Amino acid sequence: MSKITNITSTAMDSGQRLDRFLAEHLHDLTRNAIQILIADGNVSCNGNLLKKNYKIKGNEILTVTVPEPQETDIVPENIPIDIVYEDDDLLVVNKARGMVVHPAVGNWSGTLVNALMYHCGERLSGVNGEIRPGIVHRIDKDTSGLLVIAKNDFSHVGLAEQIARHDVRRQYEAIVCGNVRDDAGIINQPIGRHKIDRKKMAVVADGRPAITHYQVIARFAGYTHMEFTLETGRTHQIRVHMAYTGHPIIGDPLYGNQKDRFTAINGQCLHAKQLEFVHPRTNKLMRFTAKRPEYFSEILKKLGKHY
Repeated sequence: MSKITNITSTAMDSGQRLDRFLAEHLHDLTRNAIQILIADGNVSCNGNLLKKNYKIKGNEILTVTVPEPQETDIVPENIPIDIVYEDDDLLVVNKARGMVVHPAVGNWSGTLVNALMYHCGERLSGVNGEIRPGIVHRIDKDTSGLLVIAKNDFSHVGLAEQIARHDVRRQYEAIVCGNVRDDAGIINQPIGRHKIDRKKMAVVADGRPAITHYQVIARFAGYTHMEFTLETGRTHQIRVHMAYTGHPIIGDPLYGNQKDRFTAINGQCLHAKQLEFVHPRTNKLMRFTAKRPEYFSEILKKLGKHY
């Protein structure tokens, strides 16, 4: 059954954006979920549907209808996953390289979500709809490393808010082509959809703000081992930023150097090694580290570094 909520605005709320106003009152929904409700015609005032650009007038009654969550068609699959931490609200997994996070065209099975559906059953959040239960953030198929999964809407909203505020610390490591000049720095370049190849992202003037902090770990002949900390979380952010600087990640099929001798590794050499956030229930600082995959260490050995 759909849940209907009536919210009365005051004169103090006048002029406020509709989604911002609702977010202050509907604490179990993310801003994105609220925007979807508005777009789908589930927010009204005096029987009139409201659009996303609506500004609160004050002293009015807004009606919000939250449809009953749909049954998911995702098939649970008994796929082994590396669970680093788990409690009643969330779990942290170390995703294997080559595993897709959520089902999509061409990948309806074998994904992390399929595995989570088997492991957790119905104990996953539904804030983001049926296609991505529990998924608060994601990493690319060929990127390995840490992800936090929400088991309920309370933890999903709490984690999503931290990500929106850039309070979740996500640290990666990669091996890139060439000798990066500076030992440390910041790449602050907007990212959006590539103007010609729609499968790719690119640095574009009208893109969304994207900020990547970097530090050199080690240097080799023709390659650099680097560490990255994300301030924002755009699609393919590290991959796009490094390609933009002329130092693409080795093995990257979309943005890489096709003449690089490591193209045969079939996927970018990128690992989400550290994840830090505040537990939404206990307010305790949680910090997790994932050991780099074996293939990553083997490349470092070939380059002359054993650690």
